[in-house]
Amino acid sequence: MNSKKVLIILYYWPPAGGPGVQRWLKFVKYLTDFDIEPIVYCPDNPSYPITDTSLVNEIPTNIKVIKQPIKEPYGLAGLFSKGSAKKISSGVIPKAKKQSFIQKTMLYVRGNYFIPDARKNWVKPSVSYLTNYIKAHQIKTIITTGPPHSLHLIGLGLKESLDVKWLADFRDPWTTIGYHKDLKLTKASKVKHEELELKVLKLADKIIVTSKHTKQEFQTKTKQPITVITNGYDSHSVKVEEKDSLFTLAHIGSLLSNRNPTILWEVLSELIHQKEEFSKAFQLNLIGVVSDDVLESIYSYGLKSHVNNIGYVNHDEAIGFQLKSQLLLLIEINSEDTKAIIPGKVFEYLTAETPIIAIGPKDADVEEIIKSTNTGFYFNYTQKVQLKAQILECFEAFQNKTLKVNAIGLQPYSRKALTEKLAALLKDS
Repeated sequence: MNSKKVLIILYYWPPAGGPGVQRWLKFVKYLTDFDIEPIVYCPDNPSYPITDTSLVNEIPTNIKVIKQPIKEPYGLAGLFSKGSAKKISSGVIPKAKKQSFIQKTMLYVRGNYFIPDARKNWVKPSVSYLTNYIKAHQIKTIITTGPPHSLHLIGLGLKESLDVKWLADFRDPWTTIGYHKDLKLTKASKVKHEELELKVLKLADKIIVTSKHTKQEFQTKTKQPITVITNGYDSHSVKVEEKDSLFTLAHIGSLLSNRNPTILWEVLSELIHQKEEFSKAFQLNLIGVVSDDVLESIYSYGLKSHVNNIGYVNHDEAIGFQLKSQLLLLIEINSEDTKAIIPGKVFEYLTAETPIIAIGPKDADVEEIIKSTNTGFYFNYTQKVQLKAQILECFEAFQNKTLKVNAIGLQPYSRKALTEKLAALLKDS
């Protein structure tokens, strides 16, 4: 029996680092187990804001990867401000009152001249190249994944010119994602985004999303079938000999300017000043990109001597921190828009056998996951008293060497189980 060929059009692929690359790297890893032959199409010379060369080793050797050049504006922007260009491309946007003239200009240009995003110039050459490739290799099914959502426009172009089935995978929402508010969009630009989003949602044969809230949002915009396939966890070989000797609270991933839980910094400051043993034992580990705004906020609460700002590490090192930390920190912006956001790292947190302290908007999708798997504690931004009590309870358990987690119901979030769900969609296309 011949395997079903599926062309996967994506931007983030090793050596890209960060969560964006993990989803489809893992799907590609397991699709062949379900009689699907994935063919990956990605840029040849991308401007990735962060890289992780260790992920190159995870690319299956039997997978075909085709590449074409891409022209991106970040090289030109870097001539004016290399630091600002890199930060903005990685999502680190300073608060409006702290933005320099160059940063404001770059955000305006990015928002209004590069719709839907800075990879828009890759759309036409990709449609041209892939049209011939699809015909030559008799491919019947394509997948696009975004962000960057410009890749969905590649799918749109191919769908309009070829007899193919098209699945559009949304790792994040499009027009309702939080950073859209920071892009200084004109009214006309907002309308253009909404028109493009609607066209993709109506013309794609099937829509894949990563959360229930995004599904609910899209159901108001299209009648096409929508399936929730979350991110997940995979097996790994990382081991640690023992947990940290200090009472470590680790945040792994980006802490952007708006992702700044002052309620937590206030709680930690109070515990440090009220309990000498807590002050001696506590350490906040920040692993990943942290905005200057967040660091200033943390320091303003007198926490500087308790902060270990490690910066970006590769994926295996990140898993190591998850395993050896005493607590894992998960933060989401306090906004209606972010209820649909389930960070990819959540699923690795679930399997780390380390309790999670999560802070975010009430009734978020991630709250349901943490509670249903018994892997931690979720608080909204009004629950300072409860947050403080829980951290203190965890600290006392740490002192008594009884701090642990008893996770349940994790198997549906395994990468292989999720890929099986994807494969069923593909075989039905």
